[in-house]
Amino acid sequence: MDDTGTLFGLPLHPLLVHAVVVLVPLAVLTLLLAQFWPAARRRLGLVTPLAAVLVAALVPVTIAAGQSLASAVGPLPSVLEHERYGRMLLPWSIGLVLVATAQWGWFRWATAALRRAQRTRATTIGSALLGLAVIAVAVGNMTVLILAGHSGSRSVWDSVMS
Repeated sequence: MDDTGTLFGLPLHPLLVHAVVVLVPLAVLTLLLAQFWPAARRRLGLVTPLAAVLVAALVPVTIAAGQSLASAVGPLPSVLEHERYGRMLLPWSIGLVLVATAQWGWFRWATAALRRAQRTRATTIGSALLGLAVIAVAVGNMTVLILAGHSGSRSVWDSVMS
């Protein structure tokens, strides 16, 4: 493995994975709270889109470190499966940024403007559609994260436990 994929001689990928495994659920939780709990939305403010941006920035770095580790380990079927799931997280993390940013903008400016214009139906429909997008992105991110994490842990622990 080259030096770009290590930190103090340890593979960088498992270290980065821990950050992703913590930050994705936290970003998803803030997204859900901001959507369905107005008091939390007011307190979170820019935290949700910033957490999503951090996740989206960290995922490709983690993938690159994983590629470095995979080249050292070789093309084992379990590693290839884990890599496939890991790559699936990138578009979901981008979707997380888009939805979190749209959510922040919607509740910061759009709903107030629509209410001032007395367009309550548009406000209700827009919030409902945003809620569906929030749920889809939350479920997608968590599903892929769990699949990637499970396949990664199996690729490590199956060889140790058998």
